Amino acid sequence: MGNGSVFDEMWGSDGQLRSSYAGVRDWLDSETPARLRAKSREAEDLFRLTGITFNVYGRAEAEERLIPFDIVPRVISAREWQRLSRGIEQRVRAINAFLHDIYHRQEIIRAGRIPVEMIARNEAFLPQMIGVTPPGGVYTHIVGIDLVRTGDDQFHVLEDNARTPSGVSYMLENRETMLQMFPELFARNRVQPVQTYPANLRRSLAACAPQANGTPTVAVLTPGIYNSAYFEHAFLADEMGVELVEGHDLRVVDGRVAMRTTEGYKPIDVLYRRVDDAFLDPLNFNPESTLGVPGIMDVYRAGGITIANAPGTGIADDKAIYSYMPEIVEFYTGERPLLENVPTWRCQDPEALAYVLDNLADLVVKEVHGSGGYGMLIGPTASRKEIAAFREKLKARPGNYIAQPTLSLSTVPIFTRAGLAPRHVDLRPFVLVSPGNIHITPGGLTRVALKKGSLVVNSSQGGGTKDTWVLED
Repeated sequence: MGNGSVFDEMWGSDGQLRSSYAGVRDWLDSETPARLRAKSREAEDLFRLTGITFNVYGRAEAEERLIPFDIVPRVISAREWQRLSRGIEQRVRAINAFLHDIYHRQEIIRAGRIPVEMIARNEAFLPQMIGVTPPGGVYTHIVGIDLVRTGDDQFHVLEDNARTPSGVSYMLENRETMLQMFPELFARNRVQPVQTYPANLRRSLAACAPQANGTPTVAVLTPGIYNSAYFEHAFLADEMGVELVEGHDLRVVDGRVAMRTTEGYKPIDVLYRRVDDAFLDPLNFNPESTLGVPGIMDVYRAGGITIANAPGTGIADDKAIYSYMPEIVEFYTGERPLLENVPTWRCQDPEALAYVLDNLADLVVKEVHGSGGYGMLIGPTASRKEIAAFREKLKARPGNYIAQPTLSLSTVPIFTRAGLAPRHVDLRPFVLVSPGNIHITPGGLTRVALKKGSLVVNSSQGGGTKDTWVLED
């Protein structure tokens, strides 16, 4: 699993084309490099026209950036996808069961499978959720599971995104762009559709409404236009045909959360929030917040509204808790995990810390609550100065970090000026959970490291995206 031979998803080690890529190969062979270059530029223009951008924090000169898009699709066979889906579903069920348990009887702690301080001292744990059961028992309505591939049948979960996973708009726009530019490709290859995601999302959210009286009213809560994923919030609200609201559009009226409309305030049944827990309710959490709704938590605890994802779900995607996921899956499902974790050292453990400090140059070190590739060290590509500085941070706050080996992520070809070249990729499939149903969109968001040899695929760190094909059987 180290940095040995890298698994290429299109070409076998013997130089043979993998069968799932036959259609893509035929297409590439039939196109001239000049036409592909022109199409590549056209794709970029399409993205610019649609306004698909994301904000990069801490970069004054580049507030909004276009995420680079690569026109060579990534292909997953029907058989591989079936296997992956089973593993994803098992993991999501376990996460939901874990969240219910942690906020109720805490059986997993009583059984000694997770140390109590992992929860008690965790800032993602919300005491306000103790004893609260969300409508339908669903905590994680939308989950993004980040996967990396290291071999033929080897997929590892890199992290679980259970708070507010983003990126689904790119999955949809990537497919839309490919369909528009290369319709003949889809006529020749049987690719499972992803375009039904917004309709499925709306259906799934509506199924989680507290009371079943008529058609539930769903709305999307955004922190506003300055948020890095604002484009996505607006896009999803639009695609679902629901209102996009900000905190100041909402208030509590007669024990319900209601949104301002031209005809007065209208009650909401389900709020798909893209605002962090701390900012959700100034009366219950951060009193300074202007992004949330005063009193929404009281309505929620009384069963008057569904908040998706439920407050307090962040405890399940905490990177220290991640290292216990194999135990969590086994504890709640009674089965062995179908998807492996990446081996993880918890730096709060003195032995693990000693090992990590000795091997910093070979490891990836991440903040327990970090995301977006910020605040991490990639040992093999870091300078001695960076490693020395990080060593001091680690010693000062060991409990704040976990470390993992540098995995040799699989590669997929991208189209470069010089022709096709392999680049490392990961995959974020999107999962919708409602009472009695788990729906996994076939494919997901493939993020690709555009720099040769780079393992960093995050868009905030210069990565790009591709269309992800799951073939029909």
